[in-house]
Amino acid sequence: MFEDTICAIATPHGTGGISVIRVSGTNAIDIVNKIFKGKNLKKAKSHTISYGHIVNEKEVIDEVLVSVFIAPKSFTGENTIEISTHGGILVTERVLEEVLAAGARLARPGEFSERAYLNGRIDLVQAESIMDIIHAKSEKALKIANLGLSRETSKLVNNLRDKLINIIANIEVNIDYPEYDQAEVITNEIVMPKTKELIKDMEYLLKKSYQTRIIREGIKTAIVGKPNVGKSSLLNTLIDEDKAIVTNIAGTTRDTIDAFINLGGITLNLIDTAGIRETSDIVEQIGVVRSKKAISEAELVLLVLDQSRELENEDKELLELTKNKNRIVILNKSDLESKFEIKDSLSISTLNKEGINVLEDEILKKLKLDNLNDDDFNYLSNVRHINKVKEAKKALEDVLVSIDNLMPVDIIVVDLTEAWNILGEIIGSRYEGELLDQLFSKFCLGK
Repeated sequence: MFEDTICAIATPHGTGGISVIRVSGTNAIDIVNKIFKGKNLKKAKSHTISYGHIVNEKEVIDEVLVSVFIAPKSFTGENTIEISTHGGILVTERVLEEVLAAGARLARPGEFSERAYLNGRIDLVQAESIMDIIHAKSEKALKIANLGLSRETSKLVNNLRDKLINIIANIEVNIDYPEYDQAEVITNEIVMPKTKELIKDMEYLLKKSYQTRIIREGIKTAIVGKPNVGKSSLLNTLIDEDKAIVTNIAGTTRDTIDAFINLGGITLNLIDTAGIRETSDIVEQIGVVRSKKAISEAELVLLVLDQSRELENEDKELLELTKNKNRIVILNKSDLESKFEIKDSLSISTLNKEGINVLEDEILKKLKLDNLNDDDFNYLSNVRHINKVKEAKKALEDVLVSIDNLMPVDIIVVDLTEAWNILGEIIGSRYEGELLDQLFSKFCLGK
């Protein structure tokens, strides 16, 4: 239990209907009771709301509702008070000042969630899922976040750890108690198939997690093509607003333009790139360099060609440049006579908005996200989690190398234990204080 009591405004800064100030710590109830005129909060039952006023020696600051949560039945596991004030900026800050003057200190970003984790109320996956819920840009992303908050995602990790600990425990019994006849004698021949099975489990988890990461974070999608093929028109059509300037002048778009759309529950982080061509214009040259960088970093490329004109060298260069990318070739200006055909391409008209629905369906098919069911959501979506599974998988691959080299099981158990510990870092069973501070510092103030 922490000795100090923390407080912060838990609602967005600005004018609104109400604001909420959260106070958490051993002395939270005593501190707020000093400045609350109404029911004695020390006598209030947990999970009750009391009406009254926040006051100081000179005046009434605001009319408020005070919610009381007594430890350990609170979000942080500590005594917690939530003061609901009127939603003005000034009045909210005045109430916060009184709480601070009464003995609390201002919380760091994410400190409430950090205390909830350190007090055993939530694990790290749940903590990170709180922010995922706040930042969710689609229904599917929200669903993934809620699975994380309800520990469903943590169960995936714990299942792998349980299988590992069974192997480790049996090896340790063999090493420490060789006279124990009831224990199964663990040899390399027994460890190898179990390790291979775990590696397969991790590979499947990583494969499925690619989809959930895309749903959670969105997918980097670059719209590329030479000048005047309709890239900016396509961007404007997809987002249904005039974000990019469209003219008949080549080189109008000189830098990348970012936007995002929600497509079938999936967020596309769209990047409208500058037209790629040879140019003497220094500013346009910088745009071309950035466009090529956008192509290299994109997870999906929408290559736009003007089918009303013959293919030129710049078109052919772009076809070659993007051939190994996950791409869709789009033949724009279907309202005009077509001068060429390309296999497996889509024909659209940004002018008449023809073929746009077909393009949207093709994007989901390309990402293999067109036929998701509920079982497809409960996988890892956080990059940190995915990287930890990769590290654990590498440790198990080292186990197989050691077995091939005829190493004894008491050496092999070191890598098995390392894999178990790495997986533990996902849910927070093993984490250093400095790393925790870095993780929770990304949270909102008041969370």
